[in-house]
Amino acid sequence: MELRQLRYFVAVADELHFGRAARRLHMSQPPLSVQVARLEQEVGVPLFERSTRRVTLTAAGRHLQARARRILDEVESVRTEMRDFADGLAGELTAGFVSSANYTVLPGVVQLFRARRAEVSLSLVPLTSGEQLDRLRDGSLDVGIVRDEVPDAESTDASATALATEVVFEERLVACLPIDHPLAGLGEVTAEQILEVPLISYPRSLMRGYVDRVSEVLAHAGGAANVVEEVVHQETALGFVAAGVGASILPESVRQLVPPSIAVVPLAGSPTTRLLAARSARPANGAVCAAFVGCLHDAARELSVG
Repeated sequence: MELRQLRYFVAVADELHFGRAARRLHMSQPPLSVQVARLEQEVGVPLFERSTRRVTLTAAGRHLQARARRILDEVESVRTEMRDFADGLAGELTAGFVSSANYTVLPGVVQLFRARRAEVSLSLVPLTSGEQLDRLRDGSLDVGIVRDEVPDAESTDASATALATEVVFEERLVACLPIDHPLAGLGEVTAEQILEVPLISYPRSLMRGYVDRVSEVLAHAGGAANVVEEVVHQETALGFVAAGVGASILPESVRQLVPPSIAVVPLAGSPTTRLLAARSARPANGAVCAAFVGCLHDAARELSVG
């Protein structure tokens, strides 16, 4: 039994006229009659009573009419659902994010994505940039929000999943200092001045891009940072700063977190740090990923306008 035969049968059952049913199906009558006869032969009972004047349904035909409609409706429903998956209107998405995105693009992108893709199940996973790239490569993450992290284009591993990144948000870097530090009252601090201060940083293995970005800024002063502690999250870095252990170079959005015991001072030259969207270059759920990245850009634009 073919779906085509069921569609033909339902058309004849609805019209009770082979000619009208054929016109409805945009086909000639003889092939329609042949297909209905084959269906009757397959099910083993007559579905229609035919006379020269009219066509009526048998009891078996009435039963099949109801069942066939349900089957065809279900098939159409499945087709619609599969189109939604293909178009990114349904499915699942696991998104990673660095903790600092909490204070910029993350709330906005989640609100936009849930509004635009209500049928997509969104799971959010807080991870460092390095952890996100690893999970994007092993397929346990669909898309990530990373900081200053660009996948290694020179990797010699031919089996490694190719990743693509694009910038979605940019903000200034600032120095977070204990409120009683001599530099805390300045309008801005230079890289040379920061080199003289003990620094709270991140493990390069987890935040390579960001650590390299800060190192690049400080390298303009001709030296290397005096790193006394490495932490994983900026909240921990702020705790060490508040305790007087040292200073930390962080994104400007950290102002939303700092207690009164910490001073936030811009860096001279206004160097910036960037949030990027990262994903597989050939994602299995490409339409959903693209929708999420589109929401990321829109959320970032709203922040810029605001």
